[in-house]
Amino acid sequence: MEQLTLFDGMTNQPLAARLRPQTLEEFAGQTHLLGEGKVLRRLIESDQISSMVFWGPPGVGKTTLARIIAGRTQAAFIDFSAVTSGIKEIRGVMQQAEENRRYGEKTIVFVDEIHRFNKAQQDAFLPFVEKGSIILIGATTENPSFEINSALLSRCKVFVLQALKTEELTGLLARALKDPRGFGGQKIHISGEMLEMIANFSNGDARAALSTLEMVVLNGDMDGSGEITVSPETLEQCISKKSLLYDKKGEEHYNLISALHKSMRNSDPDAAVYWLARMLEAGEDPLYVARRVIRFASEDIGLADPRALEIAVAAYQACHFIGMPECTVNLTEAVIYLSAAPKSNALYTAYEHAKKDALTQLADPVPLVIRNGVTRLMKDLDYGKGYQYAHNTQEKLTSMQCLPDSLLGREYYRPTEQGLEAKIKTRMEQVKAWKKQHSDSL
Repeated sequence: MEQLTLFDGMTNQPLAARLRPQTLEEFAGQTHLLGEGKVLRRLIESDQISSMVFWGPPGVGKTTLARIIAGRTQAAFIDFSAVTSGIKEIRGVMQQAEENRRYGEKTIVFVDEIHRFNKAQQDAFLPFVEKGSIILIGATTENPSFEINSALLSRCKVFVLQALKTEELTGLLARALKDPRGFGGQKIHISGEMLEMIANFSNGDARAALSTLEMVVLNGDMDGSGEITVSPETLEQCISKKSLLYDKKGEEHYNLISALHKSMRNSDPDAAVYWLARMLEAGEDPLYVARRVIRFASEDIGLADPRALEIAVAAYQACHFIGMPECTVNLTEAVIYLSAAPKSNALYTAYEHAKKDALTQLADPVPLVIRNGVTRLMKDLDYGKGYQYAHNTQEKLTSMQCLPDSLLGREYYRPTEQGLEAKIKTRMEQVKAWKKQHSDSL
C-alpha cells in the first residue's frame, strides 16, 4: 500500500479535508457571489467583511469560505459548533474575542448550524456583534428568516450559497486526481464519464462527491506497478445505485419525468410510483420531482380536485424539511393521490388561450368602469364611473363588462364534467345565463 505514504501524514484525513480550498482561486462554485466583481468577493478583497450568514445545502463550502475569509482578512478564527456549545462556551469565546480586540486583532467567530441555537444562545452574541467585538459568520441549511432571531439577523448580511453544478463538481473531482493533496502522486485510471456520474450522484454536495471518489479509488483494481483502474462495476458497487447510471441532464432524465407525468395523467398509480422510485433511487433531486408534481396538480387536475395542489405543495415542503430518503413516502402519497384524482386540463387551456390574446392585443385598454379612480384627475377622466359593486346586489352579480371591447364574449375557462369542476360548470352556466338576461334587458 505505497499510496499511504504519499501525503506526508495527511493520509488519516478524508480526501475532502485534504483538498479543502485555501484560497478563493481554489474555491469551487458560488460564482454568483465570488466571481470577479461580485459583491462578496469585493468585500473580502477590500477587507470590509461584516457579520453575515451563509445559507445553503450541505457540502457547498460554508465552513471553507469562512476560513478563507479569516485568512484573507488576517483575523483570528474561532470555529464554534451550535450542536455542542452552550451559553458558557459562548461567553468564553466572547472573552477571548475581547482580548484579541484589545491587541488590535479582528476575530471571526464561525458558528456552524447556527439555527440549532435557541433564542437565549443567539441573543448572547448580539451585544458583541453590535459593538464590533466579533465578526459573526453563521452557517445554516435552514431558512434564516425563521430560524435566526430577527435582532441578530438584522445585523447580518445573508448570502445564499447554491448547490454546486455538475460541471463544477466534475472539475473538482478531476483536480482531486491531479492535486498532490489528493491522488496526484498516484496513477488513477477513471473515465470522465464516471466522474460526471459521481458528480450527478452527489446532488451538488462537494464533500459527498469527494468522499465517493475516494471510495471508488480505494476499491479500484491495482496492478503490479501500483496503477489503479476504476471500472463501471466498481463504481456501481460503491454507490449501490445501479439505476444511477443515467445523465440527469440527458435524454433518460427527461424520459423518466415524462413517464411519471403521463402515468399520473393516465390515472395509473402503480406505474407512477415505479417511475418515481426509478428517479429517486437514481439520485434525482426530490425537490425537482416535487416541483413537477406541483405543476401537474394544476395542469392536469386543476379545479376538478383543488386539494391536489394542496397535497402537492405539502409534499414539496416535506421534501425540503426532511430530505432523502425519508421524503420518499411523502412524494409517494402525492403521486398516488394525483393519479387517482379526477382529471381536467381546463386551467391549462384557459391560460394558453388567454396568453395568445394577451400577446397579440397588448394595446387594449382596461375598461374605464373597472379602473381605480384614486385621484381627482382620474375621477374627472371617468375612471371607475359606473362601477357596480357585486356584494351590494342580492345575487352577488352584475352585468358590468370586464373584458376589453375587442375581446367581448371571449371564453377561456371551460370547465369539464370531472370531479368538483362539474359543480363549477353548472355555476358558471347559471352566471352566464343571468348576465345574458340582464345585459339584454339593458
